[in-house]
Amino acid sequence: MNIGENIKRLRNANSLTQQELADRCELTKGYISQLERNLTSPSIATLTDILECLGTDLSSFFNEAIDVKIVFKEDDIFVKEDEDDNYTINWIIPNAQKNKMEPILLELGSFGKTKVDEPHEGEEFGYVLSGSIMLYYGHHSFKVKKGESFYFKTNKSHYIENTSKNIARVIWVSTPPNF
Repeated sequence: MNIGENIKRLRNANSLTQQELADRCELTKGYISQLERNLTSPSIATLTDILECLGTDLSSFFNEAIDVKIVFKEDDIFVKEDEDDNYTINWIIPNAQKNKMEPILLELGSFGKTKVDEPHEGEEFGYVLSGSIMLYYGHHSFKVKKGESFYFKTNKSHYIENTSKNIARVIWVSTPPNF
């Protein structure tokens, strides 16, 4: 757990400057700055005082730490390539399978296609960032082009295919997680 980063996040969420938080806690701005940069560690008593000024307590602060990450960066992406079917799945939210929805960035190479997904509980949404795809849903097929989206209940077999030589990129979200 990054205590300094979480204190800074809470301070910003409360629209406080470092000086304002320091004044409320009877500390110095320099100490708050060092704390947020993890250059120093607070005592339990000091941390309790800081958290009280930020509207929380020790228990909530440490329990909340599990879910604090909101912004994900390129380094967080997990990539899986399927050379046989010529597609790449980029899990843009790490461990999304523990959430209620799972977004991916799907890159379909020339004539690439995903595996057939059998009917299951849930819903899926996709947005085509580049290229175009064919969405196969049950006995129906739909062409979806750049800037268009799709949304369906997952009670029928489904998959997507790139029917051109150009790469197609799709943001695809499944709820519950299924990728």
